[in-house]
Amino acid sequence: MSYINKKGKTTNWRRMVIRQQVSDMISYGEITTTVTKAKETQRHVERLITLAKTKDVNTTRKLASILLDSKLDKQQALIDKAFKLGKKYATRKGGYTRVLKLGTRSGDRTEVAILALV
Repeated sequence: MSYINKKGKTTNWRRMVIRQQVSDMISYGEITTTVTKAKETQRHVERLITLAKTKDVNTTRKLASILLDSKLDKQQALIDKAFKLGKKYATRKGGYTRVLKLGTRSGDRTEVAILALV
């Protein structure tokens, strides 16, 4: 990710940005962000939904270590939503999300995209 791998950005910062976007993605169903952030977040959301297909204690703990509180939901509500998404996509082998490019922002000419659940 060229946008996130900039000078002065630490690994912890990158992880927190991705974790927050994954939490917002589960909470809202779609987010608007830059294309590079959307593609990186897409990888993590796909893995999270695949993980949520099996519901047990270990999976719940792994989801709790990934998901953060969002403005709409708390962590436990996000875990429940992730398990609902796991049930929804139980027969699907992948491709739970899509990236729709919107064009560029007028302020800094950065490409913007919508990351949405299919």
